[in-house]
Amino acid sequence: MTTARGLAFGALAVALVVVAVVLLTGGGGHRYQLLFQNAGQLVKDDDVQVGGRRIGSVRDISLTNDNQAKITIEVENGFAPLHDGTRAVIRATSLSGIANRYVNLAPGPNNAPKLDDGATIPADKTTSPVDLDQLFDTLDPPTRKGLQDLVQGLATQYKGREAQANAAAHYFNPALSSTRRLVNELVSDQEALKGLLRNGARVTGAIAERRDDLTNLVTNANKTTAAIGDEREAFVRDLHLLPLTLRRANTTFVNLRATLDDLDPLVNASKPVAPKLVPFFRALRPLVRDARPTIHDLRLLIRRPGKENDLIELLRKTPNLERVARPAFANTTASLRRSLPVLNFLRPYAPELVGWFRDFGQGAANYDANGHYARVMPIFNSFQFTDTPTGGVLTPKPQGSNPLEGLTTGSVKRCPGGASQPASDGSSPWSNTDGALDCDPSLVPPGP
Repeated sequence: MTTARGLAFGALAVALVVVAVVLLTGGGGHRYQLLFQNAGQLVKDDDVQVGGRRIGSVRDISLTNDNQAKITIEVENGFAPLHDGTRAVIRATSLSGIANRYVNLAPGPNNAPKLDDGATIPADKTTSPVDLDQLFDTLDPPTRKGLQDLVQGLATQYKGREAQANAAAHYFNPALSSTRRLVNELVSDQEALKGLLRNGARVTGAIAERRDDLTNLVTNANKTTAAIGDEREAFVRDLHLLPLTLRRANTTFVNLRATLDDLDPLVNASKPVAPKLVPFFRALRPLVRDARPTIHDLRLLIRRPGKENDLIELLRKTPNLERVARPAFANTTASLRRSLPVLNFLRPYAPELVGWFRDFGQGAANYDANGHYARVMPIFNSFQFTDTPTGGVLTPKPQGSNPLEGLTTGSVKRCPGGASQPASDGSSPWSNTDGALDCDPSLVPPGP
């Protein structure tokens, strides 16, 4: 064996030793504890990423005494230690699959204090995914049956129209972008939005308390419109008499000349006062000059050459409008009366609606080179959890079984404010005193 060949074998042996050390030791790292409301189908060795790059893995999953998921992660040395203010979100790597989750970290600022090994990031700085079966838990059997019929009906509707559906799909992105901008505008000033909702609730409550007065108002307006319509013949008669009135007014103006002669003494007496009016008219001149366009537009608004373009012709159509509007007012009254129970039920859930707007805006805040996007992933119960001494496994359900099977009703009937832990002052969750609100105040997330 030559010297060069021996050196080559030696270098190869050293490289193998280095690779073995890296593979067996994993390069070392720092471990941290993350508290989530639920583990979101994470499994051991799932990725821990920052900005789409793997920086560690999930090392252990356990349950705390207050029924929170404790996820132990290991972060590689090159990306640790983490800093105070770090946040964690469980995300899905794709829209297909079950155990395809990873932990996405948003590291805290570098000038913040460093987190020690084994430090715990609390649940208020973590976000768990919301699966579709959690939504199905809130549906009763008729609603789920209706949802199944809807899906089947959509399949029938789009059968043979796949090309048109694909063409319509091109407009989803602009529609979602517009919706995102709308939601961002709504949640940009949350105090103003909350004030609007609170004032809207007060207005709705005030209308509900004065529903009898509102009914009388609509009824009286209906009678007034009908009375105006009944006088259309009088309007026509007045228009026919207008030329004669003008002719008689001409005679009146002629006779007015004698009256003007009698006014001469009054004018002579007013002459000493007239100089004092000069400053007034001088100040009035800009107002008159600026009012000319307004008066011109007002004249055109009252009468304009052509058909169906001025107020006079609008008055002529008022009787027909009354006949058309009469059933509309009646239907509006009935709709307002029927909507009062619905509004009374929805009003306490206004904070939850605001929270949905806020969370939807945050969910659509991610972006890549193509712009902002939102991931939506329906998940069905294709697997079932089997508890074992080693921690439990996921086993597939039998082929042909209903993915919606096992969903129960009544499991989530949270009261307003019951989506988070109860407030220390007892202000949430809230349930009305008369018991008309169908909710269970005991259904709250675990924890203090």
